[in-house]
Amino acid sequence: MKKLLLALLMVLTVALPLFAGTARDITSKDAKSLLVAKKNAYLLDVRTPQERSQGFIPGSVLIPINEVERRLSEIPKNRPVIVYCAVGSRSRQVAQALAGVGYGEVYNMRDGIMGWYRNGYQIQR
Repeated sequence: MKKLLLALLMVLTVALPLFAGTARDITSKDAKSLLVAKKNAYLLDVRTPQERSQGFIPGSVLIPINEVERRLSEIPKNRPVIVYCAVGSRSRQVAQALAGVGYGEVYNMRDGIMGWYRNGYQIQR
């Protein structure tokens, strides 16, 4: 019985990541369109407060990457979630983690706020 339980745990450890969700990489142009199409989308800024003070996307919520795990309950599971940072690397980590713990519709803005700004979209200061 003990060996069977151990074997089952090993199988689950290997198999569960295969069933976990995957975040989708999108551009800032795609994110802008998605925000228009899905009015209930949750826009998550995972940069530092210092970075945010330099400018942010209106309507976004700041939860720095180092606080996401602790503040997970603040991120709605029943809405599309678009995650951004400066250039897309930190946001990718967070987006993948959210998808991995059961968030269904998660997007990583792969060009970050820098891409948003380069496209001429509004930044709030």
